Amino acid sequence: MYGVRDQRSRRRRLVAVGITAVLALGVSACGGDEDGAGGAASGGKNTEAPAAKPSAPDEARLKAASFTDGEKVGAYTASEYVLDGPLGDAYTAVPDGCQPLVSLSGEVSDPDPAAEVQRKVDVPDEMLGVSVDVTLRSYANGGAATVMKALDKAGRDCAGGFTEQRAVAAAKYLKAEPAKAPAFAAEADEAKAYRFTILDVKGQQKLYEYLTVVRSGSTTLAFRAEITSTKDIGGVPPEVMAAQWAKFRAAKG
Repeated sequence: MYGVRDQRSRRRRLVAVGITAVLALGVSACGGDEDGAGGAASGGKNTEAPAAKPSAPDEARLKAASFTDGEKVGAYTASEYVLDGPLGDAYTAVPDGCQPLVSLSGEVSDPDPAAEVQRKVDVPDEMLGVSVDVTLRSYANGGAATVMKALDKAGRDCAGGFTEQRAVAAAKYLKAEPAKAPAFAAEADEAKAYRFTILDVKGQQKLYEYLTVVRSGSTTLAFRAEITSTKDIGGVPPEVMAAQWAKFRAAKG
């Protein structure tokens, strides 16, 4: 799996370099005297191209819209991931069509986000308490809507279960059921919520996780909640989702 991810990363770097080169050539070819023929200064017809569509929020803008390290949300506290985010972002699904239910990370899922910011939200003193991965991702060229479409399809196609392939083991999802969307979903463009019943890697106990993904324009806000026990927590803590949504909307203006 890691070999495949390395190949994907190298391929993306090569594509990025190629695009940069093409853009550089385009700028050189199109550059010229502002008073040239057809320009505004020469009195010719204004052939200025229409304004480009607003770009996807960059990482700085997503950070401004995300929880800060140490921010309190009721009984919960937000923190930044020390390494590269939750381990689950490296997991893959079998069959492939179920991948959006496992992870939307650019390393294992398409399309790639233009920017991404992740926070962990939990109760620091509770070693076995609820943990929520909060991820904001922005996409270019309609990618956010594409992600939601793939998530909806996966929710329907994989309702009867699938396998989550981890680094050294596999976990069996027994069910993927629709869950209740948060109250603020009416303000968003789209929202999907799921409840997962998962058999632990030893095949002995049933565990429960919840996933809610909300789209606003070119940005998705994903909340994955889990607990290290067989307790069913009933959903992603609503106060966590509501607080993040309010902060996102305030930053968006």
